[in-house]
Amino acid sequence: MSKDLLLEIGTEEVPAHVMPGILAQLKENAAKAFADSRIACGEIRTIGTPRRTALLVKDLAEKQEDVSSENRGPSVAIAFDADGNPTKAAQGFARGQGIDPKDLVSKDGYVYAMVHEKGKETSELLQTILPELICGLNFPNNMRWRDLDFKFIRPLRWIVALYDAEVVPFEVAEVKSGNTSRGHRFLSQGDFTIESAAAYEKACEENFVIVDQEKRKAMIREQIEEVAKKNGGKAEITEDLLEEVLYLVEYPTALCGKFEEKYLELPPETVITPMRDHQRYFPVKDADGKLLPLFITVRNGGSEHLETVQHGNERVLRARLADAQFFFDEDRKKSLEEHREKLKTVVFQQGLGTMYEKSERLVELAGFIADEIGADEKAHKHAQRAALLSKADLVTGMVTEFTELQGIMGREYAKLDGECEKVAIAIDEHYMPRFAGDNQPQTEAGRIVSLADKIDTIVGTFSRGKIPTGSQDPFALRRQALGLVNMLIEAKWNVSLSKIVAKSMDLYGLTDEKAREKMQADVADFMRLRLKNVLEAVRYDVVDAVLENVDDIYAVSLRAAAVAKFVEMADAAANIQAFVRASNLAQKAETAEIREDVFAADEEKALYDVYKSTSSAVASLVDGQDYVGAIDALKELSRPIDAFFDAVMVMDKDEAIKNNRLALLKAIDSLIIKVADFSKIVL
Repeated sequence: MSKDLLLEIGTEEVPAHVMPGILAQLKENAAKAFADSRIACGEIRTIGTPRRTALLVKDLAEKQEDVSSENRGPSVAIAFDADGNPTKAAQGFARGQGIDPKDLVSKDGYVYAMVHEKGKETSELLQTILPELICGLNFPNNMRWRDLDFKFIRPLRWIVALYDAEVVPFEVAEVKSGNTSRGHRFLSQGDFTIESAAAYEKACEENFVIVDQEKRKAMIREQIEEVAKKNGGKAEITEDLLEEVLYLVEYPTALCGKFEEKYLELPPETVITPMRDHQRYFPVKDADGKLLPLFITVRNGGSEHLETVQHGNERVLRARLADAQFFFDEDRKKSLEEHREKLKTVVFQQGLGTMYEKSERLVELAGFIADEIGADEKAHKHAQRAALLSKADLVTGMVTEFTELQGIMGREYAKLDGECEKVAIAIDEHYMPRFAGDNQPQTEAGRIVSLADKIDTIVGTFSRGKIPTGSQDPFALRRQALGLVNMLIEAKWNVSLSKIVAKSMDLYGLTDEKAREKMQADVADFMRLRLKNVLEAVRYDVVDAVLENVDDIYAVSLRAAAVAKFVEMADAAANIQAFVRASNLAQKAETAEIREDVFAADEEKALYDVYKSTSSAVASLVDGQDYVGAIDALKELSRPIDAFFDAVMVMDKDEAIKNNRLALLKAIDSLIIKVADFSKIVL
């Protein structure tokens, strides 16, 4: 037999961004707790609102599963005396197992206790499991209240614990469990009784609480779309904002507000940012994607007094937009280049100078990168101009007030200053990607400045010894490096990271050779890990096979793709085994010189001939980044390698012959390694 279980944890309003993690954590912990306690169950769900976190378990068995175990004790010789009587050792073991010594079983020279543990009633076990689930939740920040020795994300106000219709009695932080919940803070009559676990969601809804977040989310989306359509527009619904609003309300009602059309003369982002990021409003656009003087907000309540709520929200947004207009007008009293002078007062990082000095370095580094990728004169000029102005908007009033607009305001102000469109776009793009899943820079100038900015930050921060460790990454270097790796792959740029890092060190004035060598090694290791993340869809051993040299990120990604394709082929194993045989002995080579006059066997002459014909082909294919073709060319070596090993003893007594054979294998291995270290492949 089985019953449904409900655990509802009632609190003060929990921050919206924390709720998804709490629900996931509670579900995972509950599944483990029931498995560890040998209690069979069906579907486990966690649902919630700002004021309640609920666990719903279907078909939770009424009893713990029985368990039988065979526990080994002392040897028979120690357990029984000469007359077959149990010794103190046997008696102590039996007592510890909860059985009589006469019930011990002899087997394989040892005594065993056959223990059968009868399962306990689930209703009894839940009295321990449920409070442990509550107390076992972890949060980014905790609160204490009253004089309780108990911490939780928000004060605990009520607990509902029902096993079917039966209350599971326990107490946490002086709050006793029961069957009484609380309805919507303003719409309901207050407390209400839940008759059973199965009746929970309906009872909540009757008290103006849509407790299932997926149902609530669908309601919010549908209402927003309907209200926008009714007002002649289409709402711009981002998943991040929808997810946040979802955990701000228990009973959602969407409504439309308006603002003065004069604010549409501002750049769209300056209107959308205070609307969306600060007020949690959804922008509304027309069929052409142009912003309308409308917004949609979602209240935590019903449809009563919507006009009053609308006017209140309009008043708040009007103040925000008036601020934006003021900052915009003040900023426009100077050009972006004039604003740049103020960067001399803004510290980049302690010990790394000002943002003005950083922008000076970016100009030089952007020019160097432009040369490295073979950019034309215009792109070179655009990149350096964008680099010069890239940080100027940081000191504007608009970005000081709305930090999310860095780069965006630089772009808009550059356009208004009459800067080239490509320069303006590059100023914005150099921050990309700003977050996981964000777009990559699409213009050449934007990519150049983005690469320069990220390398400058990484090299500068590393020079201070601030290499990210564990979860500590205060300067978001991992995100920047990951963006850099993805950008190089998307742009299909063959650039030498070590050259760019070396140039960056020059600009920082790092001259100590040992420090420079360490910097190159540290940056390479850091990039290697980021590249490994980017290539996570590729077999781990394939990735390991191409990661030794990460100087050219794009080339590594191409090699990984080629090797991944190769290892799935029917002849891969035989070819790889041959490559690895050559590689294993190649490490013992003491000279690189191959002398044809020393060859003593036809097989080594044949292998050398194939190597010579293959070598130039592989080199050409690798230079052209046709790694699939290079692997096909390397396959020509496979049979001659096997024939060579079958016919000759590499480690010949004659030193000249031995060294010549090792030199040949070394040459072959050096050719193969241009594509991959096949010894890392798991066959």
